[in-house]
Amino acid sequence: MQDPEATLRQYQLPVTAQRLAVLRAVSRHPHATADAVAESAREEIGTISRQSVYNVLNVLTDKGIIRRIQPADSPARYEDRVGDNHHHLVCRSCGKTEDVCCAVGDAPCLTAHSHHGFKIDEAEVIYWGTCPACQQKPRN
Repeated sequence: MQDPEATLRQYQLPVTAQRLAVLRAVSRHPHATADAVAESAREEIGTISRQSVYNVLNVLTDKGIIRRIQPADSPARYEDRVGDNHHHLVCRSCGKTEDVCCAVGDAPCLTAHSHHGFKIDEAEVIYWGTCPACQQKPRN
């Protein structure tokens, strides 16, 4: 994110220290959980309650400034890469999450076999596997 203050103003949100700290934390740590965002924001501004972090994350998500992903059996994670319908790789062992661009052409997964009358505007694909670091760990 180039300019968090300008981004908040663009979406007609008041610029506050809490919003700036949370937005910067999400930018610095893509795919971070709310707890990790809170920890990073506290390092920047001192104190911020967990509830304030959740409130800011919800507002930023609702406005489309950040994206929330929630892989199965995992806490929600946040990123500032929005608007390109990319997907994610998630390690089954450690939870490491990486971005993956659509494999073919422009957002191929938006063309569903049957849309049942829906106007599809986003597809969420999560690839599951084992990251390189976890592949190197000895098995029990």
